[in-house]
Amino acid sequence: MTMQRPFLSVDQRAILALWYEVNASLSAYHKLVSHLGSAQLAWQAKANVWQELGIHHTHLKRHENPEQTQTDLDKIEQALIEGRYGLLFANQPDYPTSLSQIYDPPPLLFYRGNHTLLQQPQIAIVGSRKPSTHAQKITFDMAQYLVQAGYVVTSGLAIGVDKCAHLGALTQTDTLYKGRTIGVMGTGINISYPNHHDQLFSKIIEQGGCLISELLPHTQPHKHTFPRRNRLVAGLSLATIVTEATIKSGSLITARLTSEQGKQVFAVPSHIDNSNAEGCHHLIREGATLIYHPQQVLDDVSAQLYTPSIHPSVNKTKPRINNSTDYLPDDQKLSNTAPTTKVDVVTPEHLAAVYEQLDWHGQDLDVLLSSTSLTTSQLISQLMELELLGLISEQGGRYLRI
Repeated sequence: MTMQRPFLSVDQRAILALWYEVNASLSAYHKLVSHLGSAQLAWQAKANVWQELGIHHTHLKRHENPEQTQTDLDKIEQALIEGRYGLLFANQPDYPTSLSQIYDPPPLLFYRGNHTLLQQPQIAIVGSRKPSTHAQKITFDMAQYLVQAGYVVTSGLAIGVDKCAHLGALTQTDTLYKGRTIGVMGTGINISYPNHHDQLFSKIIEQGGCLISELLPHTQPHKHTFPRRNRLVAGLSLATIVTEATIKSGSLITARLTSEQGKQVFAVPSHIDNSNAEGCHHLIREGATLIYHPQQVLDDVSAQLYTPSIHPSVNKTKPRINNSTDYLPDDQKLSNTAPTTKVDVVTPEHLAAVYEQLDWHGQDLDVLLSSTSLTTSQLISQLMELELLGLISEQGGRYLRI
């Protein structure tokens, strides 16, 4: 394969080479750079220098095989030239300012989609991988509300709450706010995980959202990659909302990291016998802010925002939420800080065909498959979106309008 002109500068290639040879180890990378002065000097240093600094033997082995490093860097550079993904370095103006302020910022970020969102004000929404139907709706509605207010919703692309947060941000009738979501990956930028999230990943990119990863391409999911992913979710955002989580949920790691970064954590309460919400109750007990409407989050984080001239995307008027207060007791509904009238939801254009096939008596999945041109996974995904929008429900395996 003939390479085109160099896509990366000498310094950028050295950063990428060092990141490759330490296998994306933050501690090893920063130790080498701090002791030797720069990524280029660290990369050019002899193996015995690395050994004296206590660098792990697996990193030393890569460092002693520069030909393999060059070959793999050529592959990455070719992928950048072909536009399969992009790359931001910490010293570039497009690198998110919020990440540069955390304790252990990554030296680079791989991305797909609209990376300019990384500089926009963001709010993270995280939670259980097995949320209740109630929590799914709360998450979806909150994400939709925050996006309509001009914020970007950031989450970790996991099943459950994360997926509902991304879908809520994507399901907008106003094109001005479509796609304002960032998915932080716990794998390489070219790995789809979970496997059945291919459609969600494509949707985020197609609608103007962004996927990012600090890990090298082809990095597979591992139990250690997700906690470090969580620090980026927290680091990018002004605050973190936990809508539902168990006491052992990884969402509590994100909440802790948010707090350690000096930012506010918000938690949605539930029934005291709901074991799936014990994590939220624990966070509230430990000092997280209890919320029951997303406007409360906006009221609290508004002081952190920059001037409107820097962040003109933030909508200073309060957006409408899809029946957000319907699930609350009357005495808990917000009067001055939240809308109280029921808002009619317009069926998004991409869901209209499926919605038209439904009635108030119910249709089963086989009938819907035969009356649409969708695959089973596409149909289920669209039915889930309609259900989260509050337009349909599923009863005994049949889907009907409500």
